Amino acid sequence: MPVVVPRRRIAAVLTGLAVALVPPSLALTSAAGSPAGSLPLPRAAAAPAPALAAAPLTVSQAVASQTGQSATVRGYVVGQPTATSTVVRSGFPSDYALAIADSAAETSTSRMLYVQIPSSFRSAWGLKSNPSLMGRQLDVTGALSAYFSHPGMTSTSAFAFSSGTSTSPPPPTSTTPAPTGTTGPYDSTYYASAIGKTGPALHTELHRIISSGVTTLTYDQVWTALKDTDQDPGNSNDVIEVYSGRSIAKSDNGGGVDQWNREHVWAKSHGDFGTVNGPGTDVHHLRPEDVTVNSTRGNLDFDNGGSAVAQCAGCLSDGDSFEPRDAVKGDVARMIFYMAVRWDGGDGFADLEPDDHVGNGTAPAIGKMSVLKQWNLQDPPDAFEKRRNQVIFDTWQHNRNPFIDHPEWVSAIYGP
Repeated sequence: MPVVVPRRRIAAVLTGLAVALVPPSLALTSAAGSPAGSLPLPRAAAAPAPALAAAPLTVSQAVASQTGQSATVRGYVVGQPTATSTVVRSGFPSDYALAIADSAAETSTSRMLYVQIPSSFRSAWGLKSNPSLMGRQLDVTGALSAYFSHPGMTSTSAFAFSSGTSTSPPPPTSTTPAPTGTTGPYDSTYYASAIGKTGPALHTELHRIISSGVTTLTYDQVWTALKDTDQDPGNSNDVIEVYSGRSIAKSDNGGGVDQWNREHVWAKSHGDFGTVNGPGTDVHHLRPEDVTVNSTRGNLDFDNGGSAVAQCAGCLSDGDSFEPRDAVKGDVARMIFYMAVRWDGGDGFADLEPDDHVGNGTAPAIGKMSVLKQWNLQDPPDAFEKRRNQVIFDTWQHNRNPFIDHPEWVSAIYGP
C-alpha cells in the first residue's frame, strides 16, 4: 500500500534541503546582516512589466506635424519668439512664449518650435522671470498648431524638465540687437528703406512710408469702408465688432441701442482731433463696435483690470482704463502704435504718443504703453487682422499698419 506524505511535509523537506545546499558564503542575509531564516518560495508567474510611456517627439517631428493633435515634445530652450522669424536670446520682454530646438545651440528659427505659455505657467516657465531656463532641456505638452504664424504649440498643458541628460552646451548669450525685420511680402518693396533700421531711425522711416500716397477718407466714407474691412469671414452680410466680437448686420449701423457705430480706438479726445479728415477718419484705428460698449469705453486709456463690461464678454473697465477681450488685445496695441507713427505732429495735427500712464484726458497720449507692448506679444496678428490690413492697403487708404506686418518693430522702436 503506497505511503501518502502530506504536502506540507514535502514542502518543509524541500525547503530544508535547499537551505542546507546553499554554501555559507552565499547564504541570504537579513537587513541586519544575519543569515535569513529561509528562502522565499518561487512565484507561479512573474507580474507583467508596466507599459512604457510613448517617447516624446523631437522638435523636428513636431515642426513637421502641425495638425492640431496633442503631443509631448522634448527640446532645448533657445530663446523667446517675438515674431515669425525673430527669437531673442536675452533681454526677454515677457513670459508669454519660448522657443525650443533639438540642439541648445540652434540659431535657425526654421528648426525651432514656438511654445505658447498660458498665464498659469508664466511665473515658473517664462524667460523674463526665469532667464536661467536658456539651454535647459524640457518636455512640453500641448496642441501642435501654429503660433506667431510659425510651427508651434498652443494650449500648452504641461511643462517639465526632461528626464534625459542634457549634453548640448547652452547657446551663447547674444550681445547684438535682435533683428528688426522679418521676411515679408512687402520687405523688398513697400518697407525696403526701413529694413535693418531700429529706434528713432525706424520710427522716422516708417512714418515717411505710411504717410506717402495715402487716400484720406471722409467720416461718412468710413461707414462704407468698415463694412468691407471688418466683414465677418463667415457671413458677408455682417461685420465683427472689435471689443465684443459680436457679428452684426452691416445695415444695422447708427446710434441706437444694440446698433453698431464707429469706434475710435485712439480716442479722438486724446489730441482733440475730432472727426475731421485725418486722424479722425484714419480707418486703421476705426472699428465697428456696439453703441453701448463704445460709450462704456469712451475715452479711457488701455490697461488690465476693472469690472465686467455689459454686452462685452471678456472686457473690463474702471474709472481710468479699459481692457478688451484677449483675442483683440494685440490688435488694439498695434493700432495705437500705428497712430503714434502715422500722426507725429507734422500734418497739422497733434503729435500722438503712447505713454505709460492712464487718465491722459485730452493730452495727445494714450497708455498704458507697458501693457500695450505686452498685448502685442501676447496676441500676435491673426488672419482677420492681416486681411483687414490688406483691404485698407488695396482698396481704401493705400497704406499699411507696419506693426501687423512686423510686430517685432514695436520693441525695435519703443524698447522691450
